[in-house]
Amino acid sequence: MANAPKTSPAAKQESSNSGSFFAQFAIIICFVIGYIIFKFVMGAPSNFIDNNPENQPLPGNYLGMVYHAGAVVPILLGLFLMVFVFSIERFVVIGKASGTGNVGNFVRKVQQLINGGNLDTAIAECDKQKGSVANVIKAGLLKYKTVQADSSIDSEKAVVAIQKEIEETTSLEMPMLEKNLNVIATLVSIGTLCGLLGTVTGMIKAFSALATGGSPDSAKLANGISEALINTATGIGTSTVAIVMYNILTAKIDKLTYSIDEAGFSIVQTYAANNK
Repeated sequence: MANAPKTSPAAKQESSNSGSFFAQFAIIICFVIGYIIFKFVMGAPSNFIDNNPENQPLPGNYLGMVYHAGAVVPILLGLFLMVFVFSIERFVVIGKASGTGNVGNFVRKVQQLINGGNLDTAIAECDKQKGSVANVIKAGLLKYKTVQADSSIDSEKAVVAIQKEIEETTSLEMPMLEKNLNVIATLVSIGTLCGLLGTVTGMIKAFSALATGGSPDSAKLANGISEALINTATGIGTSTVAIVMYNILTAKIDKLTYSIDEAGFSIVQTYAANNK
């Protein structure tokens, strides 16, 4: 009898390596783009007095102000870009795992078919839905048919076999959904810390210039402090977006896991009820 499509350990390892390469490549590219934006967009001569980036930014020119916030800015820009890149990548992966249709409607339809004894139709629905959720449910249904056709297996062992099949397929299909989520979770902390680092270094620079500049210049000090605080604002913004994206993505993964558990429970309970 045919088996449900599973991700083999070798394929899983290959996918893991591919995911690691993507993560490394994306991190490098984000930092490079962040530096380019910092150097050539924010540091464009047109943003400053006399077209000189060493001078003060033009009045109301925020790009120039951010450029003067220091060397931590391109790092923060890279981190900010990473949040969006990894979030989009996870949305794509989770979307593929969900399949072609609405997961909730698919699970309810499969449950109705299972309760009605229409296993072949339920399997056909899994083939139509595709994705990791459908693969796991299909594996359980095929095992259901296998143990049902084997009269030598008692009901208790059959239930255990179905549960084991569902668990094994889930362990192969689902873990990749959480890959790279740790990067987003890490950005939550790193964003704020890098922002604070930029602020501290900016404040040190501002007060050092004040100490060596002779008579105090309140306007220059205020300008230096505002530039330093830009780092904090950027870091907090990065962390905020990372937290929101992380929670949204984990909620989607939990929903898929719950759908699998719900459908798996229906398969097991239906078999147990029909083979008492």
